[in-house]
Amino acid sequence: MPTTSTIHDNGIAEIVMDNPPVNALTVAGWFGLADLLTEAGRHPQVRVVVLRAEGRGFNAGVDIKEMQTSEGFAALIGANKGCFAAFAAVYDCPVPVVAAVNGFCLGGGIGLVGNADVIVAAEDATFGLPEVDRGALGAATHLSRLVPQHKMRAMVYTSATATAAELHHFGSVHSVVPLADLRTAALEVAGQIAAKSPTVIRAAKESLNGIDPWDVKRSYRFEQGFTFELNLSGVADEHRDAFVDKRTTDTSE
Repeated sequence: MPTTSTIHDNGIAEIVMDNPPVNALTVAGWFGLADLLTEAGRHPQVRVVVLRAEGRGFNAGVDIKEMQTSEGFAALIGANKGCFAAFAAVYDCPVPVVAAVNGFCLGGGIGLVGNADVIVAAEDATFGLPEVDRGALGAATHLSRLVPQHKMRAMVYTSATATAAELHHFGSVHSVVPLADLRTAALEVAGQIAAKSPTVIRAAKESLNGIDPWDVKRSYRFEQGFTFELNLSGVADEHRDAFVDKRTTDTSE
């Protein structure tokens, strides 16, 4: 099923990613998600957005198979622009976005969650950036909003993941709950926000973005430039081919 959006009577918009097998989004999928987030934020009855997923994990990032079966750089450019649009749509959403994370949250998933306002995670949730293993860079901007600086650097260099419990310890995850309770927990937090004055909450979101020490868009765009360089060098293509073929990457370059 595609990503869907439902607006509940209490003013909670629930956006659900359901893209088997691993919730890796195509170029169209990233732009579609951005559109749904933007539409929800513009809806006068919406007071808060819950972003969650069905299936094995929250989000596995870009659909690499789509990229490797496309000619030239069109899919790469599309994926970069699509991710940028979706991450920005979370950040710029006029109302708070609550991310409910289950299973794996990788690559583009980090971009979504790192720009969210509140994160609720299932006990099985793990967070990471496997970009180095795919010959790419990006979303360290957003990972650095979730974990301390040196933890972020180690995770980028090694492609290691962090658990929901670790992020809860760092204060970036609001609460960790059993998987069966994840949707309920996210809707409960969203309900607390929705019960407030919508005018005040929208003002609060705008004011918090205004004092944010991160310029997340400019920072992420800077990272994307290095991904383009890696692609032009041919290194990225080799890494992605190895991933699709399920073989070891040649690291002698």
